[in-house]
Amino acid sequence: MSYFKVNEKCNGCLACVQNCPASALKYIDKGETREILHNMSLCARCGHCWRICPQDAIEFKYLLTGEFDTVTSLDLVHCKVCGEPIFTANLGETVSKNLESTVEALCPEHKGSEAVKVWKQFAFKKVS
Repeated sequence: MSYFKVNEKCNGCLACVQNCPASALKYIDKGETREILHNMSLCARCGHCWRICPQDAIEFKYLLTGEFDTVTSLDLVHCKVCGEPIFTANLGETVSKNLESTVEALCPEHKGSEAVKVWKQFAFKKVS
């Protein structure tokens, strides 16, 4: 997501492109359209584009908010006893593979506790 926003007031005059001190703006004319492009990694967030725009088309407030973008989403593994999230499924797989044994889904509070030992006895007891 780009935090450089241009509203419907933009008329394509290129004042922002021509005056950007960081060269973070450029334009491309493609057939019947003009695209104005912004490179966030080059942007100095100086606000010069916002100040220079004669149409008030640049909404600089988005550059200042510094919100987080989701870069990945991973499944969580929860403690078998209390349901507290303890690690991601991918991390559990990696650790289990490296240890060559299954990592038990227990939070630090319940790992090795007497209550868990009793629970395991009943949970894994063979029914005759």
